[in-house]
Amino acid sequence: MSLAEIFLAIRGGWRLAVLVVGAAPLAYYVTAILAALRFFPRARKCVLPEYAPPVSLLKPVRGVDFGSYENFACFCRQDYPDYEILFAVNEEGDPAVPLIRQLKAEFPSRRIRLLVGAEQVGANRKVNKQIRLTRQAQHEILVLTDGDIRVGPQYLREVVAPFADAKVGAVTSFYRGIAERSIGAELEAIGASSDFFAGVLVAEWKEGMTFALGASIVTTKTWMEKIGGFAAIADQHSDDYELGNRIAKAGGEVLLSREAVWTMYPAQGLRGFWEHQLRWARTVRLCRPWSYLGLIFTHGLPWSLLAALAAATAGWMTLAILYLVAYLVLRLTMAWTVGVWGVGDDLLRRRLWLIPLRDAIYLFVWLASFTSKRITWAGEEYTMEKGQMVRTATAKL
Repeated sequence: MSLAEIFLAIRGGWRLAVLVVGAAPLAYYVTAILAALRFFPRARKCVLPEYAPPVSLLKPVRGVDFGSYENFACFCRQDYPDYEILFAVNEEGDPAVPLIRQLKAEFPSRRIRLLVGAEQVGANRKVNKQIRLTRQAQHEILVLTDGDIRVGPQYLREVVAPFADAKVGAVTSFYRGIAERSIGAELEAIGASSDFFAGVLVAEWKEGMTFALGASIVTTKTWMEKIGGFAAIADQHSDDYELGNRIAKAGGEVLLSREAVWTMYPAQGLRGFWEHQLRWARTVRLCRPWSYLGLIFTHGLPWSLLAALAAATAGWMTLAILYLVAYLVLRLTMAWTVGVWGVGDDLLRRRLWLIPLRDAIYLFVWLASFTSKRITWAGEEYTMEKGQMVRTATAKL
């Protein structure tokens, strides 16, 4: 065989490899669509038990955003017989404090308490506040939500009822986006419901839930004691993932609720979107390196473009067009099935056309996440070491 023939054979082999790998994201999209079609009808038909014990709502908050008052107030309007709401802030001067005091005045029948300050157990300030909140909580069942979460009036009934089964260790929820009008906020919001939740549903189908989503997590004091309490994850950046994962490893069942919540996305430009996505991508990479590496095979846009280029250079124009059309059709169908039909995200329904732009940017986010172990969070710089946050020498103490 001549050198020219060898070169042509190698070039043809690489072309075939690109075409094969280019089909992997398309297969993933189909799998995610099937996972959504499996999960949501079953969840909607499920009849929950009449189980409504007293619960403690724990809300660590820091600052306010464009929806803070309504986010806080919706928890005061729950159709639920007996619950308390505990807020925690780092300092008395936090902008959330006046809103919480306003709630106490406007909802006198609700048991609302405000805690100021928390012991510095670990680098994660939210978890530090959760430690104090748990100590002050009067009830066994703990409902954990952040300050930027909004819920419907049936939320507590939906997420607490599964605990009638003692095997249940945690219940977690999807979240829809409420975004201010800015390209960065909208791109971030549609990324969760159109892409991240697809991976969650595939994982739930293939291996069961072994993690939790931070927007809403319900668990119990008993299960928290089994995993060492919040102190055990006080240095973790992905405290939501760790909490669910440790409960699952301890033998608790982690369930996805059919009751989705809302989360706020404040206005930000493309730079703010980039920095926030990079922080989370870098965190996921350092916490779960092999799973994160495998995400490259779910990036449909770059692989479809490469496959189309490989097919076009071989003169297979029909195949090239087919790859591009398949990406658009399957990617948008997955986004609609998971995010719009499944989770009920109205923002995604209105901004579905932004998905190719989001996918193009996220490829570069994924690549950039490999350039450093450092993240910036709440104005401070940390180095990620085996999933834990370690303050850098320049960070404020």
